[in-house]
Amino acid sequence: MIIRHEVGVPGLKKVLILLLFLLTASLVWLSCGGSSSSSGSRTSGLAYRAFISNSVTSGITSVAGVYIVNAVNDTRGPLSPIAAGSAPGMMVVTPNLAQTLVFSPGSDPLFPENQFTIINNASESAAGHVGLPGMTESFVVSPDSSTAYVAVPTAPVTGQPSPGAIGVIDLKSGAVTAAISCPPVNPTNPVCVWPATVPQGFNQPYQFLAMGNTGTRILAFSQGADSVADTIAVITPSSVGTEYPVVTFVSGFDHPVAAFFNSDDTAAYVLNCGAECGGQQASIQQFNLTDNTLGPYVPVCAPGSTPQSCAGPAAASVALVNGSTMYLAGTPPYIGGVPAQSCIGETTPTQATSCGLLTIVDLSSMKVTNSGIVITDGYHTRMALGPNGQIFIGARTCTEIVAPVPPPAGAEIRGCLSIYNTLTSAVGSVQPGGVIVPPANGDVTGIQPIATRQVVYVVQGGSLGIYDATIDALEYNPNDPNNPGEVNGLVGYFFDVKTVDF
Repeated sequence: MIIRHEVGVPGLKKVLILLLFLLTASLVWLSCGGSSSSSGSRTSGLAYRAFISNSVTSGITSVAGVYIVNAVNDTRGPLSPIAAGSAPGMMVVTPNLAQTLVFSPGSDPLFPENQFTIINNASESAAGHVGLPGMTESFVVSPDSSTAYVAVPTAPVTGQPSPGAIGVIDLKSGAVTAAISCPPVNPTNPVCVWPATVPQGFNQPYQFLAMGNTGTRILAFSQGADSVADTIAVITPSSVGTEYPVVTFVSGFDHPVAAFFNSDDTAAYVLNCGAECGGQQASIQQFNLTDNTLGPYVPVCAPGSTPQSCAGPAAASVALVNGSTMYLAGTPPYIGGVPAQSCIGETTPTQATSCGLLTIVDLSSMKVTNSGIVITDGYHTRMALGPNGQIFIGARTCTEIVAPVPPPAGAEIRGCLSIYNTLTSAVGSVQPGGVIVPPANGDVTGIQPIATRQVVYVVQGGSLGIYDATIDALEYNPNDPNNPGEVNGLVGYFFDVKTVDF
């Protein structure tokens, strides 16, 4: 079912919605300038840099902020951390690599900070800070690097019985220029039409966003009641800020959490999280953006007796696309308190009794080509294709196995990172199509392949690990030979990592 409407906020109503968002959002634009075209020289003098967000201040050895690492030789940069709130975490780099956007929820959960910082990558300093009206887990940037769209599911909206808005930030000026929301239904001004299953006036608590390659569409996914969570908002960015921004609501999904667009944005492949997120069936749903209709779909599971049936558990909360191949990771939900997916079949024996699954789909034929690949469990949120055909998959809240200290010989150590070998030859001890779970504890919150080298930076359990993709193990770092995979002198509790140079 497709419900199309012009979300109009004429006159005072439009102003009130934007003002309420702005009243709870504060802006500090610093003297260092916010233009993405800044020509300031790099203070660190490094040619290839990685930014790493540190969320903890502890004495003089660890200061909250964004640290700079020399990604050429794995050494800490010569500068102090860039200020980005009291507990900087998630980061997004603009397509032109001119700026890095950082969100800090704050260090005190009772008094959230919710600060959004814009870093000028050339001058390696904060250009501005925007205080958001709530927490965000998702923000995207337009292809021309001019505008950021920030999902704030708890943002209050005038006249709404429930919160939820998308803040629009001009990255040149740092100004919040609009707030995308759905005003309540008014019999004299029926500007918001919903599916019959959704209460009238129920606002969209937008949680995740996906931006198209051409910038002509944004897809917004919501949490909340199933009728809302199964509906996608299709936003036309060019209409945002006008009196009648165009938002089209399309239902027929199953707790969608992400989407991947084809090159010209005529179609998107929507990742339905399904049962893992409170719905029914994980799947990939083709979505035609030319007329907002649903195309073919494929369940994310071991194929059953028919193309649309499953012979085993299904799960998918994160995905990546390489060419026409999509890799999906997820953990089937427990059934009656018992894990739906055992660890039988994992490459290396484990004491864990609950595991997740990796599934491979050919998008050109919309068919599952490989399934039942056992990985760690937990809620998977990070996935990246590293060098040498290695896929790094990260989760949080997985089953961890912590060895005694000091660990006895042969003791198992298990955390939330899995590495899948896509090659037809072995990589280290990992056979073709095999999986290894490195001996490291903790949630995986950041993964960044280093494009110029055969290594991948992984933030796990608050520490940065450097993996050699030729052996799927921590690399030998001559700058710190006694601690494989570490950067000497890099102290803190880290969250995310991004490279900021070509």
